[in-house]
Amino acid sequence: VQLQASGGGLVQASASLTLSCRITGRATTSYAVGWFRQASGKEREFVAVIPWTPNRAGYTDSVKGRFTVSRDDAENLVWLRVNGLRPEDTAVYYCAASAKLFSVWVDRGMNYWGKGTLVTVSS
Repeated sequence: VQLQASGGGLVQASASLTLSCRITGRATTSYAVGWFRQASGKEREFVAVIPWTPNRAGYTDSVKGRFTVSRDDAENLVWLRVNGLRPEDTAVYYCAASAKLFSVWVDRGMNYWGKGTLVTVSS
């Protein structure tokens, strides 16, 4: 399974972006796809996840109500819509796939990773 995130950029605070993750390979619809981010000098953290049952999407508290994750399995795409961006959202955003579901999502639980896309939010 291969993943590739895109859609990052430099934006002002309160702006919106849509990040996309293309997932290819075998049985891609059997994987939950998560978004993680890593700010400079910080550990990578969980942001959002969408399992193969879309209505069970989950988010970290700091992005609830601002970020929305969705997927289109026919197009092999997963999106992360990010609204109301804040400077503290500045990070490299990664998408990753997991064959298992977890109650708590951490990066070591993911099976496959894509290269990240940088989101920079200016104040």
